[in-house]
Amino acid sequence: MSVPETLARARAPRALEAAKPVAAPAEAEPNVEAGGLMARISRLWERDPVPDAAAVEPLLNARLTDVAANKLARLWCAGYTAADGKRRRAMLGALAQAAEACRERSEPCTRMFKRFNALPDGLRFLVDLRADMLRWRKQVAGLQPLDKELEELLSAWFDVGLLELRRLTWDSPASLLEKLIIYEAVHEIRSWDDLRHRVAGDRRCYAYFHPQMPDVPLIFVEVAFSAQMADDVQALLDTQAPAPDLDKARWAIFYSISNTQAGLRGISFGNFLLKRVIERLLEEQPRLKSFATLSPMPGLRDWLSKLSAQEVEQIVREGKNRVRAGAPDGARWAERLARSATGKPSEALRRAGLRLAAHYVQAMKNGQPVDPVARFHLGNGARAERLNWAADVSAKGLQQSCGMMVNYLYELDKLDDNLSRLGQGKPSASRAIARLA
Repeated sequence: MSVPETLARARAPRALEAAKPVAAPAEAEPNVEAGGLMARISRLWERDPVPDAAAVEPLLNARLTDVAANKLARLWCAGYTAADGKRRRAMLGALAQAAEACRERSEPCTRMFKRFNALPDGLRFLVDLRADMLRWRKQVAGLQPLDKELEELLSAWFDVGLLELRRLTWDSPASLLEKLIIYEAVHEIRSWDDLRHRVAGDRRCYAYFHPQMPDVPLIFVEVAFSAQMADDVQALLDTQAPAPDLDKARWAIFYSISNTQAGLRGISFGNFLLKRVIERLLEEQPRLKSFATLSPMPGLRDWLSKLSAQEVEQIVREGKNRVRAGAPDGARWAERLARSATGKPSEALRRAGLRLAAHYVQAMKNGQPVDPVARFHLGNGARAERLNWAADVSAKGLQQSCGMMVNYLYELDKLDDNLSRLGQGKPSASRAIARLA
């Protein structure tokens, strides 16, 4: 596959990945005497697969061994896979109505999902189905409780003990390497050389796989090695930079972590991924001493832009209440910091930007860090270790975080203590960051 073809496919709508077809093998018509109603519904679905709630009820009520109900499940899944968005919403609406009737009778709805899971490619279908549920749960009445039941099942079916950790290299199948391009959510892979660089022998790329979805990485992490904690992502991504001397490397830097399946939102295995990766790295590179990220702050600029001039002044002027005449509000500060990241700012401006970032990284709402990346790493027991000025001056880096990035430090013997602090509403941060905030 050529580079242009690969990149074109990466940017094209991924309809195939969004909803894998569910096989519908031929099967003898169920005995009409034993299941005449289901047989008639089956023929109706074959003509127009938009069943109402009454037609869907056998999927929830019939035994898992019921042949007729299982054929209806195959027809429903095949019809859903082939449907457009409008029809899918209607089909989900019927499921939600039928599920509500079951709950009124104090019956669980899990039997239907187990029936789907037993189909060929059923687990993949359910992951894609939940992605649609999350997309439309505020538009389709009764969908949220149904989504919750599916989430609980998927949490069990994707238990970390069932997942396989694999290293991806340049010798991995081309179909898997292409998925790295498609799913990379932090730093876009821009060329074939870029991809080769990220899976080179002096780097590591690991991914979790489920045995029922062996060709789909569920989450992957990209790792670089360094003599010190990294502070510039462009340097890490530079394909022309000399390869590091692994004998002198003491730091492993996690510079990109990407979840690939929207349908697995809320099912966290990132913590287990990083712990297992660290264990694997120590086996391969026993001289490593420290493990850290070089992470974006994707919500920083949006958060800053909503602050008033008084709120900004209280942060950058260390709590002083008096607002200077004509002091800029957060939106003007965001523009100024982004421009300065590619220039030569004064030390006062640089320190003000870092102070704002330190305040943001430790900001909490409803018991959780405000920033989604901070929520992930602090929720995994890491510590916010260092803020880095002009660490990502790409268009995305300037747009999201005014060019700044943060290192989160993973110390295996302190993860539980850090989690305990977070539970008390006190996210763990180094003294340098705490002083800035």
